[in-house]
Amino acid sequence: MKEKKNPVVFAGAGPGDPDLITVKSMNALKMADLIIYAGSLVPKAVLCWKGRDTEIKSSADMDLEKIIDTIKTYHAEGKKIVRLHTGDPSLYGAIFEQMRELEKIQIPYEVIPGVTAAFAAASKMNMEYTLPEVTQTLILTRVSGRTPVPESEDLEKLASHQSSMAIYLSIGHADKVQRILEKHYGSESLCAVAYKVSHPEEKIVYTKIKRLVKACEDNHITRHALIIVGKSVEASINSNSILKSKLYDSTFSHGYRSAEK
Repeated sequence: MKEKKNPVVFAGAGPGDPDLITVKSMNALKMADLIIYAGSLVPKAVLCWKGRDTEIKSSADMDLEKIIDTIKTYHAEGKKIVRLHTGDPSLYGAIFEQMRELEKIQIPYEVIPGVTAAFAAASKMNMEYTLPEVTQTLILTRVSGRTPVPESEDLEKLASHQSSMAIYLSIGHADKVQRILEKHYGSESLCAVAYKVSHPEEKIVYTKIKRLVKACEDNHITRHALIIVGKSVEASINSNSILKSKLYDSTFSHGYRSAEK
């Protein structure tokens, strides 16, 4: 087995803002000899953290074989390699297949998490996905398209829970998403379209579900956006009816505080 030196680092770039990358990923970029970044999604601004002599390659025009061959070549030379993915690598990052290929040729690797767009969007919207006695579940999903989803995870079934939901990679099917959300959340309910969150072009569009498609058209949003739905969206605009948590309730005792009498 090859010496386990310089493992390939799969790093999360975060949602786009260079300051939202983790310190660990930032340090990996600074120390890298080669960064292979997802050029169609990771903004070059994030590469500001690379070292002076670090080589960069976009994987936008690479297939899996080309990516692995490039890693293999540089690793054989003892180089430090960072595979930079948008958001968090574990979410729609297609890293699993890359890791399996590296295992076949005995190249070690590690993964550094990152901030995914759903959480960057929540911070911009001043929103909490989990509200006491209102919603305690967040679903991260996508609609079935060129990449199908399992039947058991069809958006129609997930939407029936009426939980907080962030829908990725689905703006191109906004008409289908609108029909499903209208059925389960109500056509008058509020949803949000979060476009390029934390990028300079960032835009958060609030709209009633019945106007979702029209809102995307009016704002020229055709990709790089999340659809966020659930009572937490409404609460971020009007919080008057939301219950307070027990955590900071003066009448609620827990292991670190006694209730007031």
